[in-house]
Amino acid sequence: MMMNNNLKILLIISGGIAAYKSLELIRVLKKNNIRVQVVLTKGGAQFVTPLSVAALSEEKVYQELFSLKDETEMGHIQLSRQNDLILVAPASANIIAHAAAGIANDLATTILLAANKPILFAPSMNVEMWNNPITKKNVKFLENNNYKIIGPDSGDLACGEEGNGRMSEPDTIYKYINSMFKKKKLNIDVLVTAGPTFEAIDPVRFIGNRSSGKQGIAIATEFCELGANVTLILGPSSQKVPENITVINVETANDMLKAVKRITNIDVAICAAAVSDWTIKSPSENKIKKNNENIPKINFALNPDILAYISNKKKDRPKLVIGFAAETNNLINNAKDKLKSKKCDWIIANNVLEDSDIFGGDNNNVKLITNDNIESWDKCSKTKVAKKLASKVIKEILDY
Repeated sequence: MMMNNNLKILLIISGGIAAYKSLELIRVLKKNNIRVQVVLTKGGAQFVTPLSVAALSEEKVYQELFSLKDETEMGHIQLSRQNDLILVAPASANIIAHAAAGIANDLATTILLAANKPILFAPSMNVEMWNNPITKKNVKFLENNNYKIIGPDSGDLACGEEGNGRMSEPDTIYKYINSMFKKKKLNIDVLVTAGPTFEAIDPVRFIGNRSSGKQGIAIATEFCELGANVTLILGPSSQKVPENITVINVETANDMLKAVKRITNIDVAICAAAVSDWTIKSPSENKIKKNNENIPKINFALNPDILAYISNKKKDRPKLVIGFAAETNNLINNAKDKLKSKKCDWIIANNVLEDSDIFGGDNNNVKLITNDNIESWDKCSKTKVAKKLASKVIKEILDY
């Protein structure tokens, strides 16, 4: 989706090896008809040249705070005012610390302090610098004061170490900016639950299931792309969630229920999470040691039924409640029984034995079951399932 052609971004390139990515970032933004002005810090100029930045941006590059010529042509206050977004990429630990402390000792930090427009940081640094409690405190402070943070990503770092610290890729940053500025299309609030729940046996063991969370995340992503206000409650999952989705991470079924209860005024609830039916009555406080002569007995207790809770709300029930049914036999009958017993509006059902790709894979093969109809959808990607489901939800809710 293309953003407004009049969008203007002020890119601040601070010191770091990831500054080379900023050149590609300029290309990506320009390709999408976004005007890019650049401030190059002294540190950033150690990695990329003003000439290369100017050639790509087709704009003058600003470097010095006390430049009479630059201040005459374009003062730092103007630079902070005439752009729609200030993007710091890469954002070093140093510039993040300066911004958090309100220090303005060069052109870049002065612009950040004087800005009245959104500011987005794309951090890049050594993994230990990123994990340092001081950096964490600075980032948290910025986030609490409405600064946006994207990344960093995990992987091999220029210093030879590995971990979180890589600047997000230019395409990822562009998509995030796109989500910030595109107009909302859907004035609806959507709640999605996704992933498994883990129920502790002892501090190191748990019961759970094979759900990856991919389908629920795909659904949340699609609604977000369409402009809905989305909250994703996600059980333990290694899947990456787009930065612009509000995520509440949980572990157990009770955690998920508590999170659901805190969310109000929802138009659509989509319960894609594979919530464990049972929990452990009294999990051990210490690791249960193996004993061949005495196999421990586990006492189970029923977990709360989150889908039924949402469907049976007497006050503020969503207009549409959708559940998921992962079955191994009697797919249609079991799904119909679930639709009736939970009192939800729709069920998305699949047979996890017939298709081994469903749990953890990228494809799904589902049936949409309502009180008066059954639709069989051809096997397709979970992204396409999400798009098809979103389209039907919108037609049902808004009568498009």
